[in-house]
Amino acid sequence: MQFDILTLFPDSFSSPLGQSILKRAVEKNLISVAIHNIRDYATGKHRITDDTPYGGGGGMVMKPDPIFQAVDAILGENAASSVPVILLSPQGRLFTQKVAVELSTYPRLLLICGRYEGVDERVRQFLASDEISIGDYVLTGGEIPAMVILDAVTRLIPGVLGDPTATARDSHSQSLLEHPQYTRPPTFRDHAVPDVLLSGNHREISLWRRREALRRTHERRPELLEQADLTEQDLAFLESLERASD
Repeated sequence: MQFDILTLFPDSFSSPLGQSILKRAVEKNLISVAIHNIRDYATGKHRITDDTPYGGGGGMVMKPDPIFQAVDAILGENAASSVPVILLSPQGRLFTQKVAVELSTYPRLLLICGRYEGVDERVRQFLASDEISIGDYVLTGGEIPAMVILDAVTRLIPGVLGDPTATARDSHSQSLLEHPQYTRPPTFRDHAVPDVLLSGNHREISLWRRREALRRTHERRPELLEQADLTEQDLAFLESLERASD
């Protein structure tokens, strides 16, 4: 899968791409990441990429022409119609695991990292095919959201993770938070691992994990349960939790 990232601060991506799962995914040719400096596509002696907003007000706005020029050069004037061009913005649709799965089905993505007071509205209207936010807060720029999307989508590409079933058990993959995890030692500072996990009974372990995922979601993110695929057994267990809390 190919990722193209447009940014004014390309060095921001050096460390994440040189570590852990992302590094191995690049080395195994499972993903390819090209970081493009928007300033390279600006004209004039000083290659200016921002200007004051029309109508007044504080801050600077990223100019449309370097961004349009960059996308045209990278994708070609017609290729943009087949490649999602995603503007990272606090005004975009919320990035979720479902959106990550959706994006992982494309062979190529282009991410535009905004800065300052944002980008010229014409980028949003006439260039970006999608607009994504990673949460209801404001960051200095789109670089961190781009890294979040890069990481979340890469994990879903076959062959990236050692365990191909791992993503199916992650929190949010089934609109449930993940069950508690334990490892050695079996007792630490008088706190013991639940007996069921040491029993070797895989059926009971699976049941315990499912119920703990339901319990944790019910306690911490009950709104997720509205989207979860729940069995009659799951619903009965949740009803018992409701009765116990009354």
